[in-house]
Amino acid sequence: MNTSIVGKNVELTEPIKNYAESAFDAIKKYNLDIISANIVLSQNKKGEFIVEFVVNVKDNHTVVITQKEKDLYAAIDLALDRVKKNLRRYADKIKDNNNGGIKNLNNGAVEVKEVEDENEIIPLELKIYKPLDFEEAKEMLEESGENFFVFNDIDGNMRVLVKLDNGRYGVY
Repeated sequence: MNTSIVGKNVELTEPIKNYAESAFDAIKKYNLDIISANIVLSQNKKGEFIVEFVVNVKDNHTVVITQKEKDLYAAIDLALDRVKKNLRRYADKIKDNNNGGIKNLNNGAVEVKEVEDENEIIPLELKIYKPLDFEEAKEMLEESGENFFVFNDIDGNMRVLVKLDNGRYGVY
C-alpha cells in the first residue's frame, strides 16, 4: 500500500505525522487490497483544519472523506472513523456471495445472473474524486470538449462550470 501525508498551510511535525501514520495501520485490518491511501491536512482562513482521506482499493473503489474541525487531531479521528465505516461496508459487500447477481462457484469461477428489469438504476463511476479549484476544472472542461463540467470545489460545494457562447466561462 502506497501512503502519503501532505500538509497544505500546516506544518507537519513528527507527532502529527506519527498520528496520521497510525490511521493507515487502522485501515489495514479490513483485509482489502488497498492500492494507496493519502491524507491531506490543510487549514482554511477561518482557522479550521481540513483532513481529506483518499483510499484507493482495487476494482476501482475509491473512498474520499473530508472532515473539518477546529482541532487537527479531532479532525483526523472523525475522518478515520468515517473511512473505517465506509471500508467496513465495502468489505461486507465483498463477502456477500450473492451480491448483485454474482455468485462464487466452488471452483473459483464466477456466475453472473442477467437482470432483465428495464427500470433498474445502474450505478456509474465518477471520473473525479478530489476537490478542484476553478483553474483545474477549466482545464478538465477544455480537455473533455463538453459544454459543462460538474465538480466539487475546495470547500466541498458542488459546482457546474459552463462554457458560454462568447468563449467565457460561467459557474453555478
